[in-house]
Formats: sequence, structure tokens, C-alpha cells
Amino acid sequence: MSASVQSEFKVVSILDTDLYKFTMQQAIFEYYPTTQVVYRFTHRDKHRQFSRACIQKFREALNGFADVQLTQDERAWLQDKCKFFKPAYLDYLQSYRFKPEQISATFLPSSDDPDMGSVKIEARGPWLETVLWEVPLMACLCEMYFRYAEQDWDYTGQEEQATHKATSLLDARCTFSEFGTRRRRSFVTQDLVVRGLIKARDAHEWKQGFFGTSNVYFAMRYNLNVIGTIAHEWFMGIAALGDYKDAAGTALDLWSNLYGDSLSVTLTDTFSTEVFYREFDHRRASQWKALRQDSGDPKVFAPRAKRMYEELGMDHTQKAIIFSDGLDFKKAKELNEQCQLLGFKCSFGIGTWLTNDFKTKSSGYEERSKALNIVIKLGSIDGKECVKISDELTKNTGVPEVVAKVKEMFQISVS
Repeated sequence: MSASVQSEFKVVSILDTDLYKFTMQQAIFEYYPTTQVVYRFTHRDKHRQFSRACIQKFREALNGFADVQLTQDERAWLQDKCKFFKPAYLDYLQSYRFKPEQISATFLPSSDDPDMGSVKIEARGPWLETVLWEVPLMACLCEMYFRYAEQDWDYTGQEEQATHKATSLLDARCTFSEFGTRRRRSFVTQDLVVRGLIKARDAHEWKQGFFGTSNVYFAMRYNLNVIGTIAHEWFMGIAALGDYKDAAGTALDLWSNLYGDSLSVTLTDTFSTEVFYREFDHRRASQWKALRQDSGDPKVFAPRAKRMYEELGMDHTQKAIIFSDGLDFKKAKELNEQCQLLGFKCSFGIGTWLTNDFKTKSSGYEERSKALNIVIKLGSIDGKECVKISDELTKNTGVPEVVAKVKEMFQISVS
């Protein structure tokens, strides 16, 4: 199938998103039902432009979200597979409708070519409602870009490629899940990839190595484990609303009070891992079964985590690490070997390498067709600016003055 000859864009299901958007929404439903927020889009590749036509198609596609709703079959599946969802929340989710008017997408033409430029995207409204926009907005923008702006590609070999990659990971005894919804090239791509992963699993002796997918729709469609817990925005929002000094602890405790140990995998890097560890005391470290590494140097993460657990007098071999930052086979294999030596259980949430790894047709499928490097983050909450520091300087998000203030508060180098 070519990129340019495709059916019209259609929103398949409200479940075509990552699980953690629903677990986040339930937490907001419980604790922050009236809070107002703004989400903001960032394109990290400043030299790459969008076409005016692409952004117009993106705007048109957003209207299709208004008709999407949770079906009775989908609700029954969630009740069966995700016991942590309460009936009151599922009632709310069944009544939920996307509101395209909450989204603004402004094309900003370049000075060289009025039909090429950048785009400013924001989602505004109650946190309870807008929380579900992030992943489908990113997936939709990627799909529109690769339909209407960059068309030198097709689906040749995508399923086979996914099968090969999964087989390599399974051979290396790397436990992994598919995390590729937000930056996938298209819905069709992710479907081909998931089918390819299933083929590899079914043909392999070590079937438990393919652990599942973060995409709820594909988990339901293909009877897979659905994976996901907590997001950076939970920490970002709670910090901005309250006191940064104990924000991580507050965020963890609210989550634990709602979910118990059902969803006890936490990110550490919202305000840097070192700051997180200051509040990750023995009680919290006992409650949370795993840490997720999502920025910075992954090779220093496990040794530092081991030292943290040892300082708390805890057995780190009973804990796990989930790596999810820019992974491919080589990185996963090396990190898996390191964790085995250290005694950590580990797994890998792999996204773009699976769902947006293409070659250009014009090069005879030799040259890379580059994926978009985009994010949508919580920008402000009840009028207060939100920031994410991360373990990598280039991944800081938020108003620079507020980022600098938070770094100073936490005694993080501002350079």
C-alpha cells in the first residue's frame, strides 16, 4: 500500500490510545475534577517544516473525534481486563465525548515559503477532559504529515520487519512491550507491527518475552496484555498546584491511595532522578515495584537505582526497571545484559523504532525516512506554568524562567 493511496483518516476507537491516559483520567476524576489546564505542542526538530496543506488536513481530521465514544463491548473488556477502573469512572468514560473546539492548531508560515512552516497546537479546558487529547493528537499529526507532506515511503516489509525485530529481542531474552502509538507513522503501521510481533511470539520458544502493548485498542483486538501506569504530567500538575518541594511524594501517595499496588511503576525524571530519590523513602520504595527510565543516560540508571535501594536497606533484586527512551535492539540488549549482571529484572517499552522505522522508496528502500520528533506536554494548570526538567538538558519543557526557578529550588545545575 502506498502512502498517497489510502482511505480517508478515520478515528477507529476511543481506546486507540495509551492505557496511562485512562488511568490518569481516573485519577483526575477522583482528585482534580474541576482543574483547568493548557497542553502545548513542541516540535523538537526545528529544521523540519510542515506544509500548510498538512495542517489543514490535521484540523479537518480533528472533527472526526467528536463522534467517538466508548462502546458497550469496550466497556465490558475494560471491566474484565482492567479491574482497577471503578464503575463510576467507567460511567463517566462512557459519557465522554471529545470536544474538537478545545484544540487550536495555528499554521505559522516561514518567511521563505508561505506554504511551509511550523504549527502551534494547544488543548485548553478541564484537565478531566483534555487529558485524553495528547496521544491521539500526536498520532493524528504524524499520520497527516506522512500522508500529505512526506510521501516517499510505503508499507513494504513493515510486518516482516517487526517480526524480525521481535525475534531478535526474544533471542536475546529481552522482555519488551510495544509503546509506539503516539509517534506511529499511521494506524495501519501500528496494526502491521503488532501483527508482526505476534507472529514472532507465536513462532518462538520464549513467548512470554513479548509482554504486550500500551495501546488499549490493539490489546483488545489481539488479546494482549495492556501496559501502562503513570505520566510525567501527574507530577508536573501536582507540583505546579502545590509545593515543588514535596510534589513527587504527594503525587506518588495520591496514586497509591487510588490504585494500591496494581499500577506501581513510576517515572523518576520529571524533575530529575536525583530529586525524585530525595522523596522516594523506604515506605514508597516498598510500595512501588518498578522504576521507569525515560531520559538521560540509560547506562547509569540501573547502577544508581541499585545504590538507592541499598541505601534504603532494600533488596533491589525484587524490583524492576522499565526502559522506554529511544530504544532499539542494540540498546535493549546492552541494558538487559547490564541489568542481569546487577540482579535487576528489566523490560523495555519500545515505540518509534517499531512503529515509525521506514526507508524511502526513491532510494530503493536504502535511506531512512525520518520519523517526527514531537511531544505534547502539560503547559499550565489553573493558570500556573508547568515544567519538566528530565535527566537530559535538551528535554527540559516549560517557560524558561520557571524552569530556571525550579532548577534553583532543587539545586540543579542551570547550565
